[in-house]
Amino acid sequence: MDLSFERPGNHHHIRSVSAAGICIGNEHYSKSIIVSAKHIIDHWPPAKIDDLTDEHFVSIFDLNPELVLLGTGNKQHFLSAKMMVQFYQHQTGLEVMTTDAACRTFNILVAEGRNVVAALIQEGHL
Repeated sequence: MDLSFERPGNHHHIRSVSAAGICIGNEHYSKSIIVSAKHIIDHWPPAKIDDLTDEHFVSIFDLNPELVLLGTGNKQHFLSAKMMVQFYQHQTGLEVMTTDAACRTFNILVAEGRNVVAALIQEGHL
């Protein structure tokens, strides 16, 4: 799904998401990633939602976002209450949605200047 060819503003912008991966600028990522306005962490380990552990959130919280968009692949999968508590403890909002929806929402929020991080699992896309 093409989202946009042009990169508006001085921030990362997700151009497309498909079975081939996620395209940010001219780079393609075929594995799970974390993206913010200024950072891309392309070595985020979880390949599927069931792989997520508390340790996977450290890289996210290090970016100090006000909101995290968790893309869970082709289907929306919610986190356990235990995992969700971490976001509450860090005073960080959390929205869980499909990876496609997280990519679209990220582009809108980052263009508005929001301090948002998208943690994108590509399960079901590959």
